[in-house]
Amino acid sequence: MEASHREALSELDRLRLKIAELRASRKRLALANDTDRRRIERDLHEGVQQQLVALAANLQLAAGLLDADPAAAKTLVEEMGRDVQQALGETGKLAHRIYPPLLEAGGLAAALRSAAVSANVPTRLDVEAGAAYPPEVAGVVYFCCLEVLERAAAGAPAAVTVRDEGGALAFEIVADCANSDAELLRLGDRVEALGGRLTIRSESDGRTRVAGSLPLSE
Repeated sequence: MEASHREALSELDRLRLKIAELRASRKRLALANDTDRRRIERDLHEGVQQQLVALAANLQLAAGLLDADPAAAKTLVEEMGRDVQQALGETGKLAHRIYPPLLEAGGLAAALRSAAVSANVPTRLDVEAGAAYPPEVAGVVYFCCLEVLERAAAGAPAAVTVRDEGGALAFEIVADCANSDAELLRLGDRVEALGGRLTIRSESDGRTRVAGSLPLSE
């Protein structure tokens, strides 16, 4: 009877710990989402919005130079063209951070390839092209890869592998990057929220290996 009572108390303690961990995870997810929103707002205000303000000012300036100094107006318009391309690039990066359009249009492989190019990280991709995964699962894998690639050293090679392992989507990212404990927790929370698991370890060569698995069906 006493042994049964001790087992019941032990099980109760485990449940309490699990509940506490779940609450902590949900809190971290909420804080992470809030941080992401603030970062997007800051990037919009300090990046794209400022670029558009400068373009509007230069447009007025170019209009005033058309008759007085056509050559200067032409030079200014050419500069504005480069600024427009830069603003479009920044807007595209923000769109990818919110939800990459390629994830639906071209699939996970295309979205990851675009993320690697945007991060300026030469990446060896081993992802089945055209494979269809649940959007919430593909989204978590994409954002985990994006977090690692954006923190990788520019120009340093990385590798991303995604494969279907009998009812689960397994993925691995190896890159030359450093992640803080908070960042690692956020990646783990994203995966665990969908019933998956994530491991992160530092390799002997100084690179970071992020490996995870997500169930493809409940």
